[in-house]
Amino acid sequence: MRSFPADLARAQQEWSATYRELAERPGRTELRRRLYRLSAEVFFHAYWRERRPTPAAWWELRGVGRRSDGAGS
Repeated sequence: MRSFPADLARAQQEWSATYRELAERPGRTELRRRLYRLSAEVFFHAYWRERRPTPAAWWELRGVGRRSDGAGS
């Protein structure tokens, strides 16, 4: 398993939490804006400049967000 930078992992965790919250309360403008900002933060993170992201890398990063929120525990 890859080791992601702490700020990238945190942004993915926040993205996952915000996504779930938006699913529970659709139409919330502030949540959509936050999700958009976090998406850009994750996608354009400096970590990806050093290595091109693969589908497997994205999948692992998404797993970081899912594990940290207690889902599946």
